[in-house]
Amino acid sequence: MNIMTILQTVAWILVIVGGVNWGLVGALNLDLVATLFGDMTPLTRIVYGLVGLASVYLLITAMMKKCKKA
Repeated sequence: MNIMTILQTVAWILVIVGGVNWGLVGALNLDLVATLFGDMTPLTRIVYGLVGLASVYLLITAMMKKCKKA
C-alpha cells in the first residue's frame, strides 16, 4: 500500500467521522467529538481541523481526477 492510498483511506475515515458527528448534531443535538474530547479543547479543535483538511484533500483529488479524464 503506497502513501497516497493510506492518506486517502485516512481522509475518508475522517470525513465519515465528521459526517456522522454532524448527523448526530442535527438529529439528536449531540456533538460526539465534543462529548469525547471536551467542548472546544485543543484536541477537539484538532479533530475538527483534521476533518476539514480531509474534506478539502478529497475534494481536490476528485477534481484532479476529473481534469485528467477530460
